[in-house]
Amino acid sequence: MKKISVFVLLVIFGCKTTKIDDDFKLNFKKVPISAKFENESKSIWGASIVKGDDKLYHMYYSRWDKKLGWAWVTHSEIAHAVSKSPLGPWKHKDVALSIRGANYWDGLCTHNPTVHKYNGKYYLYYMGNTGDGKAMGNKLNPIHRNNQRIGVAIADNPNGPWQRLDNPIIDVSPNPEAMDALMVSNPSITQKPDGTYLMVYKAVGKKKPGIMGGPVVHCVATSNNPSGPFKKYDKPVFLAEGYDFPAEDPFIWYQKGKYRAILKDMHGAFTKEGKALVLFESNDGYDWKLSKNALVSKLEIHWADGNLQKVEHLERPQLYIENGVPKVLL
Repeated sequence: MKKISVFVLLVIFGCKTTKIDDDFKLNFKKVPISAKFENESKSIWGASIVKGDDKLYHMYYSRWDKKLGWAWVTHSEIAHAVSKSPLGPWKHKDVALSIRGANYWDGLCTHNPTVHKYNGKYYLYYMGNTGDGKAMGNKLNPIHRNNQRIGVAIADNPNGPWQRLDNPIIDVSPNPEAMDALMVSNPSITQKPDGTYLMVYKAVGKKKPGIMGGPVVHCVATSNNPSGPFKKYDKPVFLAEGYDFPAEDPFIWYQKGKYRAILKDMHGAFTKEGKALVLFESNDGYDWKLSKNALVSKLEIHWADGNLQKVEHLERPQLYIENGVPKVLL
C-alpha cells in the first residue's frame, strides 16, 4: 500500500450570494504555501480553528506516529498549534487532549476535533474511544472503532486547561434497531438563530451482519446547551439511494437564512465528479437537500505558486468562520 503523508490544508475563499438564496456558492482562492502544516514523524489530520482573545489563531488537530500506520482509531491525540494568521505558518504548542487511561471512555484515543466559542467559553468537540491499544497497521482495530463516542472538553482559554467529562455527550442508543446502536463519531455543531444548538454526527447501526455493522448514516441531535444533554432525531440525513455509506465528515453552519453543510461524497453519489466535497442545505436542520451549486471541490489543490496537486482524498472539512462569514476551509 502506498505510504500517504497526511497533512492539514487551509484554503481561503469568498462566499458568493445573490438575492436568490439558492444561488449560494463557495469561491476559492489559490492556496499559499504557508497554509500547509506537516510533520516528518507524525500523521496530521482533521483540524479546526478558533480565534482567541490573545489575537492569535488556535488550531486543534489530530496526530499520531506515522510508524504505527493507519492508527488514527487507536493512537490519535488532539494537539494544539498557534499562528498570527488563519493561513499560517503554524507552530505546534502542546497536546490539548492526550491519553488518560484505558478505564476512561476516551482514555486511549481522541480524534476529529471541532472547536467553537459559545458564551465566553471554548468547546472542543471530538471523538474518543478506548480498547486494547493495539495498532493494526493498515487495518482498523474493530474494538476501538466500535467504542467511538462523542465528547466535549471545555475551557475558559484556548490555551487550556481543558475540562474533559466523565461521560460522552452522544452515546450509542440502547435499542439494537437504532441507527446509532453500534458507534457514534465525527461531531459537527452550530448555534441556531434561537440560541439553541444543532449537532450532526456519524453513526453506525447493527442491522448489517459482521463486526463492523452498518449501515453508516448521519444523525441529528439538538440541545439547549452546548454541552448537552442532546435530544436525538429519529431520521437519518445525507442519504443516497443505493448506497449504505454515501457521505462522511459533514461540517454544518448557519448562513443567509439556511443551515449549510460541506461533506465528503464517498462514491460520487451526489455529483458527476466522483469523490469530492459537496454542499447541502436545510431550512430547519432536519431535512437536508443537495444545494444548487453542489460541488465544493474536486480532489485537487490549486497552489499560489501555480502548481495543481491531485490528491487521493479530501477528508474532514472544517470551516473557520469570522463574524458569520466562512473565511478558511481546513
